[in-house]
This record gives sequence, structure tokens and C-alpha cells, in this order.
Amino acid sequence: MTEKSLLTGKTEPVIVTKIGAKYVAYSHTICAYSAFFVALGVACYTHYYKIVQNEYFGYPDEWFPSVSATTGDRYPARALFQILIALTSGPRFALVFLWYLYITKSAKTSSKGFGLFLLTVGIVRTVACGGWVYITSTDDHLTHDIAMVLYLLCTLPWQLGVLYSSSKENETAVKWRKLLTSAFFTTLPPMIYFFIQHKVQKIPGAYTTYAFFEWSLIIYDVAFDAVSAIEFQNFEFSVADKTGNSSTQQSSVPFTSNVESSISPSTMRALTSFAGFASETYLAFVFWSMLTSLTLLIWYFPLWYMGISGFEAFLLITLLPIILGIAPLRRLFARYRGVFHLISLVGVASYLKADPIWRLSMTAFGIGISLCTWTATWIESNQHTGNLERSAIIWILGLILTNVVKMAWFTENPIWPIMHKENGGLNDIGIFLGVIASVEVLIRDSTSRRSGETGNFVSSIQKTKQFGSSLLASSGFGAVLFALHSMFTDSSTIMRWTVDGYPNYGPEPVPWGVATIAALSLGLLIAPYRRFTTSFGWYLIGSGACAIFYIYSAWTAFYGGLVMGTYFISITPAMIRGISTQPTFKTMLYSFMIYNLLCLAHVWVVAYEFVPGGVYARERTDVILFTLMCLTGLGVLNANRQAMQDVQKKMAQFHVLRSARAMARIFVAGLFALSALVASNRVSNAKTPVPYTTTEKSFTAAIWTIHFALDNDMWASEHRMRDAIRDLELDVVGLLESDTMRIIMGNRDWAQSIAEELGYYVDFGPSSMKHTWGCLMLSKFPIIKSEHHLLPSPVGELACAIHATLDVYGQPVDFIVSHNGQDENYEDRIQQTTELARIMRTSPNPFVFLGYVVTQPRQEIYHLLFDQGDISDIDPTDWDRWCEYIGYRGLRRVAYARISHGGITDTEIQSGKFQLVDNPKDFWKASYDRIHESQVTPALRYPSMFYGQGVRGHRYHVFNEPRYFLN
Repeated sequence: MTEKSLLTGKTEPVIVTKIGAKYVAYSHTICAYSAFFVALGVACYTHYYKIVQNEYFGYPDEWFPSVSATTGDRYPARALFQILIALTSGPRFALVFLWYLYITKSAKTSSKGFGLFLLTVGIVRTVACGGWVYITSTDDHLTHDIAMVLYLLCTLPWQLGVLYSSSKENETAVKWRKLLTSAFFTTLPPMIYFFIQHKVQKIPGAYTTYAFFEWSLIIYDVAFDAVSAIEFQNFEFSVADKTGNSSTQQSSVPFTSNVESSISPSTMRALTSFAGFASETYLAFVFWSMLTSLTLLIWYFPLWYMGISGFEAFLLITLLPIILGIAPLRRLFARYRGVFHLISLVGVASYLKADPIWRLSMTAFGIGISLCTWTATWIESNQHTGNLERSAIIWILGLILTNVVKMAWFTENPIWPIMHKENGGLNDIGIFLGVIASVEVLIRDSTSRRSGETGNFVSSIQKTKQFGSSLLASSGFGAVLFALHSMFTDSSTIMRWTVDGYPNYGPEPVPWGVATIAALSLGLLIAPYRRFTTSFGWYLIGSGACAIFYIYSAWTAFYGGLVMGTYFISITPAMIRGISTQPTFKTMLYSFMIYNLLCLAHVWVVAYEFVPGGVYARERTDVILFTLMCLTGLGVLNANRQAMQDVQKKMAQFHVLRSARAMARIFVAGLFALSALVASNRVSNAKTPVPYTTTEKSFTAAIWTIHFALDNDMWASEHRMRDAIRDLELDVVGLLESDTMRIIMGNRDWAQSIAEELGYYVDFGPSSMKHTWGCLMLSKFPIIKSEHHLLPSPVGELACAIHATLDVYGQPVDFIVSHNGQDENYEDRIQQTTELARIMRTSPNPFVFLGYVVTQPRQEIYHLLFDQGDISDIDPTDWDRWCEYIGYRGLRRVAYARISHGGITDTEIQSGKFQLVDNPKDFWKASYDRIHESQVTPALRYPSMFYGQGVRGHRYHVFNEPRYFLN
């Protein structure tokens, strides 16, 4: 195109770029909705309880935030909203000007004067939007409200004017305009009504209803302007470049209306690759979620039977991949993996069944199908190492994603069958995302087959010479799968396996769980370098790290665990490559039998009292770790030879491999950044420990056996535990049967949520490496020091105890939390109680005992504990006790209460109230003069909500009320 210059009189080239106006409407809609709903999601995640709180009510009366609370009250939601709404301003102003040109020049549906009026209204309305966005109600309430009212006032002439000037020939656009305008202005009266109900009548929940109407206005408002895209389908504007410096006389941008798509093939491949990676990574996350939940569900049954239940046989579902020895069946799984991933979601949907047996059965079916699908994909991909490595990388990414998600959910997994809506589960969302991911895989594989591409597998295993040893390859893969499952399916597991007493406690799960995720990510990044990862030198480093992890404790052991995590992740693709080239039936049989035997040994080292032959496995984690590294070494030996052969044959030189490695780096960076965001959010939101009652220098202590945080109906119980602890206002609580950092308990550090949400210091007690069922202490008072004891247990199960010194209002007070052995081994209990008595007797400080000793009052072990321990029973007249006891000395005993378990476990809560005294020696031995509650200061009374029927199943029982004492 050319044009005659007015200055030179010469004809000069003009470069014209045509721009489709509809894309301005698209970009405005995307930016606007992103601004509001990204802010909503981030605000709910970071400050949910704060943004639903108003001047009168908070959660649960108010449970949905208003627009202003979401977008203007809290960082980082406020900042994200303001940035995104700033990006919206460009398309917004462009849309206003384009509408003026459209109605006055193109469609000619309006006079120039009316068009200028509507243009002015649109500009004022846009600027007013900036007023209430960037001047929040916290900054200047009056200015914020004036800008908001001006925005709403301008909306009426804007929407009516646009509707009036719309082209009547475009019936679809007119219909949507009318509908959205009607919806917008119909919403205003009820919104105002509920605002008055809240502001004037002060009705609980009214503001939440108002918020829904307010958010609907946003949806209608943005959607109204989005309709412009319909009218702008054939409306373009041009940008002319008169310099003529372009090499072409005419160009078009990606959003020109006459060039519908200018996305390059490479860009399209990248987008497709990203979508495929994301889908399969989520399905890998589903796999790890089901695998880790299977053993957790199995554990519920022997927990209640107190021995072998028969349901342990469900672990053998992991042997299902042996059916892949049938070649047509294996190819069916690999060819239609999307379908089988979809079927495997039955395991996630098992939460819909309340019956624990149903949940276990459905989960076992789901993990069986998922295992077959993944292993079939690997086997059928073995001739195309690029695809095989891609699948292995994705499988590991699913594990890392599991760690990140569990960190966000306080080490629970939101799609586990022990989760549901009431305790923080997102099972329905998990199923929905799983369906989308499965369908994406199905469509992509189908498209690849139709286009004649290689796809994600080839079926030529029988055509090539198999390399290596089936037994060696199986040993390595089974060992690595056990290592990943037992130690690296939660970012805090290696910390809890090596925790020590204060002050050398070791790293806290938050923020140091990020370091675990970083170590796993590093292992994934170096995994493609198989000549290095399968070398003898790297194996020695991994073995040395394992030794450090076992021998040392706290920080030193944690460092060893990090190196060990990097090592096991780095060799995983090589182990997968190893099993993919071997005869399927025996390789799958050997691999998963080794995995199962290691899992059973991992359980038997602590459950030796309840299994046949358990005495030979008692406390032999050292043997398990030694065996683990030996089996891993066999797999590495096989993988090293195979890696050398692959390099010689140049089998790894595929474009898909390079693409997979690049995509892995992107995903690793994203997951690491997400974990850091989760950790920083948890740190910032964690409550500072403060005693419930500070005026009387008193505290409330309790002991509770919580059955591994699984309630009587097999749901995760920490939310219900949290509510009971909060309502009883417990300052120090000992929780028994608390060690859930094992395969059979799901590697869950459930105490994190209670500690952060209520504000407690945590002493995890003897580490998981110490082979006890666990005792844990939560304290509102700083922990000066603590010792973790393994009490004498020559015959029966190992008993644990925490002896801690707390800073109680400036006074050192000692506490013991202990869990002695069962009644089958009387001599053990005698020795354990003798040791507890020695610890208490030799302490110079005021003392509180919170323990589980398995005896009736006034029997030998009872006298051994209280008489030789130089402590007093909180209430010797209570004859209805069997295992839980509270003792004390050097303190004023105020009250004693027994509270029912509420279905959370099978054991009640026992609690005592105590008060510091100026002369502890005068209170070394107790008197037992009881008084009425009315004679006690209100601040020292137990909560009244637990009288009668109580709350949530918790009530005062046995005495049906607390007992109060003079001293």
C-alpha cells in the first residue's frame, strides 16, 4: 500500500497492520475475571478467617468474603488484584473508544453527539473503578465509597446506552445485553436489602448473602462488556506505519480478524507438551495418593482388632501387574491408558462410602489398575527411551507434587479416602481433575495414533534382545519404590524419623520441608545423567548418607536424609528402565514381592508383639536399611551396564527426551516455588503460643490416647481433636499412640495443624526410628529442655516417655508424658514404672505426670508410680480408672475432669487444672478437700459447654461434672 506525502509530494510505502477488535474484548474479559477470581482464591487460601470476618460476626456465621474484603484488605491478594486490574485498564479504555468508533463509524447506530456522551460516561466509569480499587476502604473509607457509588451510577447510563446503540441486526448480542442488564439491576435491590440486614439489623450470615449478590454484579458487569466480542466479529481497525521500513508491505498481528490463527507449530507443540505433562503429572499424583492411602486404610483394621485382621491381604493388590505378562492385555493397558487411568479414579471416589471395608476395597481396586497402567506404559515404551524417560520423570513429579500438596494440607492428602469435606478433604475436586486429565491423555494418544506418530509407546519388546538380569532389575526397583514410599511421600518424614529432645530438636517441618522438596527436585534434575547416577561413586554417597541418617539425630541426620532423597530420586528412571526390558511376569512378581516384604518388615520392627515371628524383626530398622541399600546396589549394578549399552547404541537421542527434560525443569521450578509459598504462608499464619488463662498463673493439662488420628469411622480426626483441645482450653496435653510417620499410618504429621492453628510448641517425642507407638506433647509454654526415653521393655512392646521442663510463667515445671506397655507383660510394666518413678523422684522442680500405665488404683504398679515417684494422685477416690493417670506435686491442684472421647478414639480425655504457688515445698504432698464449683474463681473453672449432653459428643462423664479441690 502506498500514500502520497504532503511534504515531499512523493509516493511512499505505508505498512498497515489490521487488528481484530474482538480480541480487545477477549483480553478485557480475561484480565478482569482473572483479577477478581485470582484475588478470591489467594485471599481465601491465605487469610480466609480474616476476610470473612466483619465488624459483627465471623466464621462460621459468615463464610464467604465480600468483594472489598477480598480485593482490598489483605496482602498478597490485594497486590495481585491491583496488578491484574491495572492490566485490565488498557483493554478497558480501548474497548470504550472502539465502541464509540463502532456505533458512529462502522455500524452507524448512533449520532456522533450520543457517541461522545457514551464515551465520556465510559471513561468516567473506568476512572471511578480505579478509585475504589486503589483507594481501599482501609485507606480512606469516604473516598472509596464515593468512587464505588460513582461507578454504579455510571453503570446505568453505560449499559442502557450500549444496549440502545447496539446493532439490532445482531440478535444474539442484543439478547445477551438485555439479559445481563436485567440481571445486573434486578440484583441491586436484594443486595441493598441484605446489606441493611447486616448493617442495621445485625443479622448473622446476612453479609455472606450480600457478598454473593455483590460478586454476581461483577460477573454480570464483565460479561456485559464481553458481549462486545460478538458485535466486533467483523470489526477491525488498522495501524499504519508510514516509514516503509518493513520488509513487507502489509502485516497482521496474531489477533487480526482475517488471520484467525498465527500460532507457530513449535508454539503449539510446546502448549500441547505442557498440557500433556500437567495431565500426566496429576495422574501420577493420584497414583501416589492411592498407594499411600492403601496401607493407611489397611492399618485401621489391625488397629481395632489389636492383631492380625486378615485385611492385610489387600497389600497383595500391588502384585496385580503380573497380569501384564499377557502381552495383548499389556498392550491394551498401554494403548488405552487414558481409559484405565479414568477407571482407577474409583480409588479416589471410595470416600463416598462410609463403610471402611468398602473404602479399602475400592482403593485397592483403584491402585491395582493404576499400577498396571503405569507399568504397562513403561514396558511398552522400553524401545523408545525418550518416551520411557518422560514417563519416569512425570511419575517422580507426581511424588514431588504429593509432597507439596501434603505440606499445604498439614501432611494430610486432600484426596485420601480418610478425608471428606468436614475434615478438609477435596475429594470431589480431585475426581474432577482426574477425569479431565484422563480424557486429555485419551484424546492425545488417539490423535497420535491417527496421525501415525510414535505416540507414547511402541510394541516391539519381543523383537529385541533383552539386556541384564530380571532379578537384579527387580531388586533395585522394589527397593527404590519402598524407599520413596516409606521416607519421601511427605516432606517432614525424615525429620520425624530423627527428631531429638530440646534444645537439639532438629528442623521444624515448616519451613524446612521446602529443603526436602528441593532435594527431591535436585535428584530429578540429575536423573537423566544415567552414567553418573548409576556409578559406583554415587552409590557410595547414597549409602553413606543412609548410614548418617540412621546413626545420627536431629540436624545431622536430616542432612543425611536430604542426600539420600536426592540419591533415590536420581536413580529411579534407571530402575524403571531396568524392569522395562525384562520378562514381564517374573519381573513384576519379583519387584512387588520385594516391595511388599520390605513394607511388612518396616511394620514388624515396631509391631513385633502382634505378628508371628515378630521377635526376630524387633527394632531392626538397621537391618531394613542395610537390606534396602544392598538391594538398591543390585539394581544399580544392572542399570549401570544398561546405561552404557544405551549410550553406545545412542538410544536416548530423541527430541521427546530433550523436551521432557526441559519441561521437567519448568515443573520442578514451579513446584519448588509453590512449596516456598505454602511454607511462608503457614509460617505467617501460625499462631503464637499464649496460655488460655494468664491472670491466675494457672494451666490446664490433659492426657489422651488418640489412636493414630483415625476416628472410630476411619476418618482423619485432627480437626475434631483440635476443636476438643481448644474448647477444653488445654495448655499442656500429652497425646499417645501419636507416631504416624510410617507407611501404615500414611506418613502424616497431624500435630502440625493443631499446633499452628491453636498456637502450641510441639515435642514429637522419641523419633520414629525408636520403634514406639509414639507419645507427643503440645505446650502453650516454652520448652526449656526435654529428654526422650525408651523405658525398659525386655519382653513386650517398647514404651516411650517425654520428660520436659517448661517455662510456666517464669517457673520451671517438669512434665512427663508416657505410654507404657500393655497388660500382657507385667514385668515390663514394673520396670517401666520404676524408671518413671526414678525420673520424677530425682527432679527438683514442681512436677505433672500425664501417662498411660495400665493398672487399677491401689495395685502394685499404682503405688510404685505415685509413692516411689514422690507425686500425688490427682484424685485417689476415682476408682474407675484403668490406664490413664494424672499425678502432680509442688502445685496447687484446682480441678479434675474426665471427658468422653466423642467417637474420635476409644479412650477418654483426662484433665487437671493446676496453679503455681510461691512455696512449692508446702504443696509437695496434696490434701483432698473438695469444694463446690461456685467457690472457685470463674477463670479457674472448666468450660460449661461440656455439661449434660456436651458438644460434638464430648461431655463430662463418670462424675458428670468436674471435681474442684481446695488445694
